[in-house]
Amino acid sequence: MADHGDHGALQSLLMSRSLSDSELIEASATATDYAILPDANVVKIGGQSLIDRGSSAILPVVEELVAARRDHQLLIGTGAGTRARHLYALASQFGLPTGVMTDIGSAVAGQNAQILGYLMARHGVPVVGGSGFGAIPLYLAECGAAIFPGMPPYDMWQHSPAEGVIPPYRTDAGCWLVAEVYGAKNMIYVKDEDGLYTANPKSDPNAKLIESITIDELIALDLPDLVVERPLLELIRNARHATSIQVVNGLKPGLLTRALAGEHVGTVISAA
Repeated sequence: MADHGDHGALQSLLMSRSLSDSELIEASATATDYAILPDANVVKIGGQSLIDRGSSAILPVVEELVAARRDHQLLIGTGAGTRARHLYALASQFGLPTGVMTDIGSAVAGQNAQILGYLMARHGVPVVGGSGFGAIPLYLAECGAAIFPGMPPYDMWQHSPAEGVIPPYRTDAGCWLVAEVYGAKNMIYVKDEDGLYTANPKSDPNAKLIESITIDELIALDLPDLVVERPLLELIRNARHATSIQVVNGLKPGLLTRALAGEHVGTVISAA
């Protein structure tokens, strides 16, 4: 944590140097970290893995979220899922760029947020997005939860992928960025698998569950398939707050509640 002298030095550098100056960048790394919502938990509800499965999958998760908000502050992000994949396929056939695909994916994540919002409306849980994030502290204080579309709002400014045209930063990254910016206590991904496997368990019966792993270990494994978006690994590596995530199975009732309570019930991926 920086002292007052460090702040003075950083201010002097900011006033006199380019923002790409190496000494300024090094000095900024010592600035004080302030967790805005340290008691909040960011929970990402998978689009394809849960919402697309319909009521049998999502209604038990809704009941669990409603009960959990009595004891935990919840920021609930939504994935885009199958509809976004169909739209990505069409957009790529038309030759549309990555930035346009980001807008398309954002629209579907927003639809899923609205679906989840209507299912939780009777409990007073609102859907927020964009400028609405400024009211999140009030929503958490009043009803313990808020729902947001998980797609980061990069729009046309989406980072170009190294290969292909599919947006590299999608809803897994978007939800993590909320956890990192707000300094949230937990980042939990609710999917339809028990966690990270050595291969895709849906197609490979020999796939083995990895209960805990670091970012460096995971990158070294160079797995062909991951349970989270691959660019998320570098984001976690550079984190100041959200230095670990947990992936849990939302099709198994109670696991999300236990994860919110601090239990290790899925796969934990950590920076160190």
